[in-house]
Amino acid sequence: MTKIEKEKIIDQIMNLLIQLKNDTEISETAEKPVEMFTVKECFKEIKELSENTVRKLVSQNKVKFIRTGEDKRGKILVNKADLISYFQK
Repeated sequence: MTKIEKEKIIDQIMNLLIQLKNDTEISETAEKPVEMFTVKECFKEIKELSENTVRKLVSQNKVKFIRTGEDKRGKILVNKADLISYFQK
């Protein structure tokens, strides 16, 4: 293998490493953690919002939420960004 061939291979490897690094940086910045509120945190965050209103929004599927635990006894966690965007409409 000649010196020129070795340098070409090294250049190709360096280019691949740079691409890999750039792809990793893009995916890390694109993925933001999802913030969730409990029902009580919702009405503390958005003034003049009652727990009852939050529960109605959840039951009507107007905001994204998950329920931890089983059945209706589980804690309700509401997506923060979705709740805020609902009230900005």
